[in-house]
Amino acid sequence: MSAIGTLNTAHIGINVTDLDRSLRFYGEVLGFETIGVGDADGRRYAFLGQDGRLTLTLWQQAEGGYEANRAGLHHLAFQAESIEKVRAAEAALKARGVDFAYDGVVALREGATAAGIFFHDPDGTRLEINVPQGAEGAPAPSTTAPTCGFF
Repeated sequence: MSAIGTLNTAHIGINVTDLDRSLRFYGEVLGFETIGVGDADGRRYAFLGQDGRLTLTLWQQAEGGYEANRAGLHHLAFQAESIEKVRAAEAALKARGVDFAYDGVVALREGATAAGIFFHDPDGTRLEINVPQGAEGAPAPSTTAPTCGFF
């Protein structure tokens, strides 16, 4: 253990190109509540969470969409309560025309019972919703690498 002790993720900050569009996506599509919004000299931001707990901050300061070949965030993964909730999220996302990396619920690696869906937010940021078990028999897109690795 390091001198600073155990660290836990407090929240994730994401740069976006259009705050209103991102608020709709993360709120209406993924179910996050808007905890607060602000504008600092024309720079808009929002705090999102669930049950009053801060999870995401959105910062309208990006000039372009996500680029997989640049250093920084690779992807953001959320864990759902059950495989049924993952499938419900998949249906809701597909109904809104969200871009998916793989078709359907896929195993997190070859032979795993952990599985999820992999998709992109309006700016192309890679997102995942998974469960640690309950997806026996789900296909894995790759037999040699983690599913979340190269989408």
